[in-house]
Amino acid sequence: MGLWDKVKGQFIDVIEWVDDTQDSLIWKFPRGDNEIKNGAQLIVRESQVAIFLHEGEIGDIYGPGRIELTTANIPVLTTLKSWKYAFNAPFKCDVYFVSMRQFTDLKWGTKNPIMLRDAEFGPVRLRAFGSYCVKVSDPEAFIKQIAGTDTLFQMSEITGQFKNILVSRFADSLAESKIPMLDLAANYNEMGDLLLGNLQPEFDEYGIQLTKFLIENISVPEEVEKALDKRTQMGVIGNLSAYTQFQTAEAIEDMANNPNAGANAMGMIAGVGMGNIMGGAMQGAAQPAAGQQPPSQPASGPPPLPQQTQWFAALDNQQAGPFSPDQIKQMVAEGNITRETLVWKQGLADWVPAGQVPDMTAFFGSVPPPLPK
Repeated sequence: MGLWDKVKGQFIDVIEWVDDTQDSLIWKFPRGDNEIKNGAQLIVRESQVAIFLHEGEIGDIYGPGRIELTTANIPVLTTLKSWKYAFNAPFKCDVYFVSMRQFTDLKWGTKNPIMLRDAEFGPVRLRAFGSYCVKVSDPEAFIKQIAGTDTLFQMSEITGQFKNILVSRFADSLAESKIPMLDLAANYNEMGDLLLGNLQPEFDEYGIQLTKFLIENISVPEEVEKALDKRTQMGVIGNLSAYTQFQTAEAIEDMANNPNAGANAMGMIAGVGMGNIMGGAMQGAAQPAAGQQPPSQPASGPPPLPQQTQWFAALDNQQAGPFSPDQIKQMVAEGNITRETLVWKQGLADWVPAGQVPDMTAFFGSVPPPLPK
């Protein structure tokens, strides 16, 4: 290698950063002991900026494009090095590339439940999680406050601090909102937008812009979820007595349609009946004793009236009825029903002459028999 080649190897001609990572924020160009040649090419890609530092002090900042580095177009660095005259001497300085792209789908979540007082349910414990997006808005402030002299600074090094800020401010905003627990899901967007504006001043200190803050879910402990599910089921069922009667009717119909299922249906009916008995007993236990009630309040109402037998009669070869016992007695007295008139009531297998029905013999006892012919 000739002397010229050796000297030429000490100079840097092209300065660029091809980022093949997903979370790199800052990358320091590896200059080593080499000097940057006056007239070298600086290539800054879209979503990048390049920052020149001389002896730890920030100099010039360049955005996207191809720049030829000369003492004429790096005015801040020229001032720092006290170059009073433009000359073609190489120079030494640190070059940092800062990624200005947006970092998306960063996760946040509460490590421990947040204790709140709900107007409907009282004290509750809530957990929440979601995602957020950030980007570097002030690369100079970011280097000064966060990165320092780190040669490779990645997003994972700062997300822990971001999460602490987000969770702390979220818990405070959630408590101050006074939104009922069951209405939180309808206010995710509003709460996210509110927090986005309230949190930005804290991120400005780091030279970071919080571009998106999303609440994906706010949940309660598992045992509370089960209790809410039970409450929802009771709301869907509505009238518990009507629902019990419906179950009983369904069981009877299944038993009639499927004789083989009779045992299961009878078990269901027995279970429903036992539930009614227990429910009645519990309800009775909840009421004060009869002896403790004021005299003006009766202990219980009268029993239901007994249902009268309904009769049907064959009059003029046509079915007529139903008739009450009093109506049958009147019709017998008027001669509209005789001992030979066919009658039927529930429980009889077929139509029977009225004179052969034990329940009707009393009706004919006061009626004289027909005159002999």
